[in-house]
Amino acid sequence: MQFLKEEECCAEQQLLPPVSPNGLFFNSSAVSLVILAVFETEEPISLPSSRVVHLLDTRLLPVHPRFSSIIVTGEDGVKRWEKVEVNVKDHIKTPVFPEGKSPEFYDRCFQDYFHKISGEKFPEGRPLWEFHLVKYPTLNAAGNVIFKIHHAIGDGYSLMAAMISCFTRSDDHSLPLTFPKNRIRRSSAAHGRAAFLSRGLTSAINTASDMWFSFSKTKFSEDDLSPIRSGDPAVGSRPVSVVTMTFPLDDVKEIKGRLGVVRKGIWRQ
Repeated sequence: MQFLKEEECCAEQQLLPPVSPNGLFFNSSAVSLVILAVFETEEPISLPSSRVVHLLDTRLLPVHPRFSSIIVTGEDGVKRWEKVEVNVKDHIKTPVFPEGKSPEFYDRCFQDYFHKISGEKFPEGRPLWEFHLVKYPTLNAAGNVIFKIHHAIGDGYSLMAAMISCFTRSDDHSLPLTFPKNRIRRSSAAHGRAAFLSRGLTSAINTASDMWFSFSKTKFSEDDLSPIRSGDPAVGSRPVSVVTMTFPLDDVKEIKGRLGVVRKGIWRQ
């Protein structure tokens, strides 16, 4: 382990990046927004606590410094990320329910537990994430893992990339998780430049269209009331309810076919 001198530590702290505007908004007196990701397992969760601690310590923390940082306010009044020593055990929660009950009973317990932690704030002085292991069979899974993380750490895209980077292949745990790559047919340089310009123009038009749509919806009109939009200004303070829906893959393909959707995506390492 390499130890830094006091002046080197101070210099390193001065170089810490400030919290982004989105991060400040998501972690303010006006709103505290968290992301709750649920992983359902086909087999009962039997990993010992020491194994879970090792996996989080060696795979999650190295993904990004924010997983081992807290938000502090400097002397200049600017909020920044500060690196801290992480005790991974403090971030692992394992609820205890009555033994010998039915999956229906544990399903209700899981829903109640999910509602409870969704409204709880993170403890002061700790990085803004928690790992909950629910080792009871529910109606949908043999076990559940809840990853609770504050939105100030990242957005959905970056957090999905972070989680994927923590996984390994089932056939060889020493290899990282990989996905089939799209086969892109190579074309001439002229055709490549034309395609690049076309994509750039399409992107600019779509961006302008989305900005105008968002502005017009905010200033001139509102969405109709629906089961999703109640119109109640205090809806954000109400208890959270979890709803699970399963869509067969054939139905998704049929919807895509009727809408004329073309799947385009590139995985970046």
